[in-house]
Amino acid sequence: MNHLPLIIKREYLTKVKNKSFIIMTILSPIIMIALIAVVAYLSQLNNNKTRTLSILDESGLVFDVFQDKEYTKYDILENISLDDAKEVVESAGTYGLLYIPKYDSISELTKHIKFYSKESPSLSILTGLESKLQAKLRDVKLEEQGIDIEKLNASKIRINISQESFIGEKTSKIDSYFKLGFGLAAGYLLFMFIIIYGNMIMRSIIEEKTSRIIEVIISSVKPIQLMLGKIIGTSLAGLTQFVIWLLIGGVLMTVISIVFGVDLMQQTPQQQMMEQSMANPEVAAEVQNAMHAFYNLPIGNLIIAFILFFIGGYLLYSSLYAAIGAAVDNETDTQQFMFPIIMPLVLAVYIGVFTVIEDPHGTVSTIFSFIPFTSPVVMLMRIPFGVPIWQQAVSFLLLVGTFMFTVWFAAKIYRVGILMYGKKPSYKELLKWIKY
Repeated sequence: MNHLPLIIKREYLTKVKNKSFIIMTILSPIIMIALIAVVAYLSQLNNNKTRTLSILDESGLVFDVFQDKEYTKYDILENISLDDAKEVVESAGTYGLLYIPKYDSISELTKHIKFYSKESPSLSILTGLESKLQAKLRDVKLEEQGIDIEKLNASKIRINISQESFIGEKTSKIDSYFKLGFGLAAGYLLFMFIIIYGNMIMRSIIEEKTSRIIEVIISSVKPIQLMLGKIIGTSLAGLTQFVIWLLIGGVLMTVISIVFGVDLMQQTPQQQMMEQSMANPEVAAEVQNAMHAFYNLPIGNLIIAFILFFIGGYLLYSSLYAAIGAAVDNETDTQQFMFPIIMPLVLAVYIGVFTVIEDPHGTVSTIFSFIPFTSPVVMLMRIPFGVPIWQQAVSFLLLVGTFMFTVWFAAKIYRVGILMYGKKPSYKELLKWIKY
């Protein structure tokens, strides 16, 4: 009789009804959103504070570039010495004093510009001041050399080599970053899911083994059915937990934003600088290219491939975690077996980052996209760059075949290991169990 559905149901209900599972499912998003809310609130207080900067420009060259903004005000000091300016600024409690001395040479002047303040100034403030000064003094120096600034700006040429395949498919450099970003996100999600819920499967088996419950269960259930039931049941519990996290997190973010007035999407100074740079036509063109690159992604293919390779990769590694749980009596003994499992995942990420982005259709990338232990990550990184459907199909079939073999292999260990107590097995003993 096939007891697999019953085992899946039992495993799922056991997990979701567990007190620690319920508590962490509820508390985890609350703690996370609370931390985000605190950071956003503190950032909001910091960003909403108006800063007044005093400017002492003895050169008379740059004072006109400082224009007041919403949270940054400029106080231009005139006809006053540096020492007196320091006293005025310190007594007034303003944010700081920017001093531009007078020199005959622009090159010499740039070496003696100073910013005086009671405490260390914000990096974003200093970066903004430096940007303004560099642009203005550069123009002044060019004018001194007899160069027409307008003609110079008009002579600037920006080259952006467009890319197009022989069949007319257009791409750009930004496309590669989008494609790599998708692969990294998919690989990271798979990696974390395997670590979190693979360990949950392993701990569940160790717990039942040490409590001797497994001896009763195994009398009426085949080991392979019990192992698959645990894998699938735990996976469904993990997906349930993930969905609940998203729902609770979304509700909490809305409540905090409305009730407490905390903007969780509060802009940082860097984001504000990014918005200001959008006024630049070149930056706006890059944003348009980025949007075009996003729409060029094979969204349908990526979604289907992500689901298939994610499920296949997770089931493959979960069966290995189940075998480890059956082979040992406690979590301490699992360490010697964990390294061979984690290394292929780590290798897949490194191959994806350092090889796929440079040559997605090269020999190394192609080979590792067919190896089942690395294909869930490497193939997902290759697909955005255009991988033939037949290669995707072959890679997935190899993944499924390896999973079936791994299940058989793990079931052999599982069958013997779940009834073994008091001894930490070696790799040699595991091989003997497989031959039984």
